[in-house]
Amino acid sequence: MSRTLAEWLAYQERVNVHSIELGLDRVREVWRRMGAPAPAKRVITVGGTNGKGSTVALLEAMLRAADLRVGAFTSPHLLEYNERVRIDGVDADDAALVASFERIEAVRGSVPLTYFEFGALAALDLFARAVVDVAVLEVGLGGRLDAVNIVDADVAVITTVDLDHMEWLGPDRDSIGREKAGIARAGRPAIVGELDPPAGLLDALAERGARVERAGIDFSVERHQDGWRWLHRDGSAMELPDPALAAPVQYANAAAAIAALHVLGLGALTPSAFFAAVSAGLHEVRVQARLQSIGGEPPLVVDVGHNPQAARALAEWLDTQPPARVHAVYGALADKDVAGVIGALGTRIGHWHLAGLDQATPRGMPVATLAAILQQVLPQASYGVHADVPAALAAARAAAQPGERILAFGSFFVASAVLAERLG
Repeated sequence: MSRTLAEWLAYQERVNVHSIELGLDRVREVWRRMGAPAPAKRVITVGGTNGKGSTVALLEAMLRAADLRVGAFTSPHLLEYNERVRIDGVDADDAALVASFERIEAVRGSVPLTYFEFGALAALDLFARAVVDVAVLEVGLGGRLDAVNIVDADVAVITTVDLDHMEWLGPDRDSIGREKAGIARAGRPAIVGELDPPAGLLDALAERGARVERAGIDFSVERHQDGWRWLHRDGSAMELPDPALAAPVQYANAAAAIAALHVLGLGALTPSAFFAAVSAGLHEVRVQARLQSIGGEPPLVVDVGHNPQAARALAEWLDTQPPARVHAVYGALADKDVAGVIGALGTRIGHWHLAGLDQATPRGMPVATLAAILQQVLPQASYGVHADVPAALAAARAAAQPGERILAFGSFFVASAVLAERLG
């Protein structure tokens, strides 16, 4: 009897005793047994500490605006597992995912795949069967040893490098950058999306023989009152509309996405058609929980930002907004740099509505621990403690006065709880 999707996901969590087990040998062997079909005619992988999901969404929107058939793989999901695999902008349905899991299980034998590896293989399988023109694959963790890296990408994009997952990737930006460089291939383009990448990233890309294209050197952004301009060292330039995604950091993500498409080459697309596709993609791109405005009164904005670099981006966005007292609904996983996140936002937050995540996931930080860190970093901070995200959100809504705003952030678990509450 066939399992339901929910039963398959529960089963996958039991197959491997490790929730994370980096390495390519196991997943590559199962993919080989499946026939290892190419997931698409062209493949773009997107790695980095922050900005991956937004960059995938930008690439997907631009490519679809060019009338190309696109497969996009992202993780984690917010509300439904199906969000992880999209074909032509549509989430994979339960039946397709179940059929793919059955094909994987039929050849897996005794190879102990992780939950993420099952999903990555299913995405590759479904993209190959759908005969997509371009597959855009988000790297799960790191790069060199992530399951997505069994595919030789035509273009690799590395958005940013900062301190996160240090127990897996290393203690500093240089070592983390070296791991992320592992998605690049010799003789193929690697797009570096941040202006100040660590030397370890650049050295590793050079060692791999990648054709590096760097933000600020090979391509750049000029912002002005009515939009922005993307420029390339080869003389290419485009006057573009602002990205539909909020936050100043989205210009860097958009610039990296455009650079990837610029070097990928899109066959018969004329310069004017390329410009039209990029412009349309910037206008049409949507991705949940990236400074997503929920609206209401007081207005609520939700973001998945969960590390210091993401918190700095949130701070930069807050600095561009009209002055207003901010109520933060904040929860965190136990392995995150909570002190760094709190320090980055500092006194921009008027009141912290802290939420425990220990009921949502074994990795969640209890609210008492979160409060202790907040008191250490910001001794004068105004805060309240709540058992979970719904309670913290309810308290924020009750406390916020007209003209104030609520910002919910800190984890995918925070964002998913807020979005689920919105749906009722």
